[in-house]
Amino acid sequence: MRNRRSPGKTAIGLVLTGVMLFPVYWMINVSLTRDENMRKSPPSWFPVDGTLEGYRAVLDQQMPYLGVSLIVGLGTVALTLLVSAPAAYSLAKLRPRGGGVMTFVLLMAQMIPGIIMAMGFYAIFLSTGALNTVPGLIVADSTLAVPFAVLIFTAFMSGIPEELLQAARVDGAGVVRTFWSVVLPVSRNSIITVSLFAFLWAWSDFIFASTLDQGGDHQPITLGIYHYIGNNNQQWNAIMATAVIASIPTAVLLVIAQRYVAAGVTAGAVKS
Repeated sequence: MRNRRSPGKTAIGLVLTGVMLFPVYWMINVSLTRDENMRKSPPSWFPVDGTLEGYRAVLDQQMPYLGVSLIVGLGTVALTLLVSAPAAYSLAKLRPRGGGVMTFVLLMAQMIPGIIMAMGFYAIFLSTGALNTVPGLIVADSTLAVPFAVLIFTAFMSGIPEELLQAARVDGAGVVRTFWSVVLPVSRNSIITVSLFAFLWAWSDFIFASTLDQGGDHQPITLGIYHYIGNNNQQWNAIMATAVIASIPTAVLLVIAQRYVAAGVTAGAVKS
C-alpha cells in the first residue's frame, strides 16, 4: 500500500518551507526597491515600482570581486582535495601509528573559532609577505575545509572492500597507483561532497577575507558587499542585488550535486 501524506502534514511542510525561503524572497524584493521607498512603513511586499539600479551597480562594480571569489573558491577546492584525499586514504586503509590521535586532532581543529585562526594567519602572512594575496586566502580557507574533508573521505574510504584493493595489489599496483586508479574513481560521491562544501566555505568567507585581504587589490565578493555599507549611507538595493547574484552559483551547485552530497555525507554511517 502506498503511504499517503496527510493534507495537514503537507500544509505544515509548505508553511515551514515558506518561512525558511522568506528571507530569500525579501532579499530579491529589496534588490528591486528604490532607495526612496526603502524605509517605507509599512514596507511594500512586492516591488511594484521597482528598479534595476542595484543590478546595474553589480555589473559595473562587483564583477572583479566575483571573479576573485571564483578563483579563491576553485583554488580552495583544489588544495583541499590535494591534501585531504591522500591523508584520508592513509587513515582509512594504511592505518599508520597515531591514526586515532590524528582523527581526534582533526575534530578539535573544527572547534577552533575562525577569528582565532585569522589572527594566527595574520601574524604568519605578515612575516612572509602573503597578506592581501589570493594564494594567502586560498591557504587560509583550506584550513576550514581540510579537517572536514579528511573525516568525510575517511568514512567513505573505510567502506571500500579490501578485496578490491587486494586485487589491485595482485595486478602489481603499488600504494600510489592503487589510490589513484582504484580508490579515487570509486570515491566520486565523497569528492563531490568535499568539493562543494569547500567551495561554499571559501565563497561565503568573511572573517579571513576581512582580516587577511582588506587592503589588497584582489578582494572577494563578501568584501565587495561590505563596501556598500558606510556610516551615513547604506545602499540596500545594491547590497541585496549583489547577494542575489552571489547566491546563484551556490544555488545551482547545490541543485546539481544534491544527490551526490547526500550519498557522500552518509557514506560509512552504516556498516554492512
